[in-house]
Amino acid sequence: MTMPKHKIELRPLTEEGGGGWLATFPDLPGCMSDGETPDEALRNAAEAEIAWLDAKQKWGKMPCLTE
Repeated sequence: MTMPKHKIELRPLTEEGGGGWLATFPDLPGCMSDGETPDEALRNAAEAEIAWLDAKQKWGKMPCLTE
């Protein structure tokens, strides 16, 4: 499994919120993912991190996000 390279925060979601786990990146505004289990959330987060960094490289500073 590819692990995210940036700091990640992982927390459980409430049953009312759909359950599972939420993974967010404090240093990558708006970059997040989720999964049914902590491992799935981390795997999905690694993919989200790559996509976020690719978009940042392609478009530079993203005006919709505060950095």
